[in-house]
Amino acid sequence: MLANIGLLIIRVVFGLSLARHGAEKLFGWFGGYGIKGTAGFFETIGLKPGVPLVVAAGLSELLGGLLFAAGLFMPLTAILMVGTMIVAIITVTGKKGFAVTAGGYEYNLAIIAAVIGVLLIGPGAYVL
Repeated sequence: MLANIGLLIIRVVFGLSLARHGAEKLFGWFGGYGIKGTAGFFETIGLKPGVPLVVAAGLSELLGGLLFAAGLFMPLTAILMVGTMIVAIITVTGKKGFAVTAGGYEYNLAIIAAVIGVLLIGPGAYVL
């Protein structure tokens, strides 16, 4: 029983955190820049065309995060979440080192580890 509660906590915290990032990109919520604003940033780092790539990244984060929190479709969820985090590491955070305080990939790696861990052991009993 405690293991299932632990898995639920991990899924909800990491899933909703990543979904928030997707909402920032897609809707400009939580202080985000929305599609157009984020597309401008994407293009400055070489991700072109910006708008479709922002939509893809935002949907991967939003849908992947919500599915992870709900404990649904774990293989698809893992692809969405881990894929997005790998792209983030390659394009933005990887060159800044490990520490998140320096803009590094620490947060991205934590998400990857949580998602792969839950994928390997299962989402637990408390799923939608």
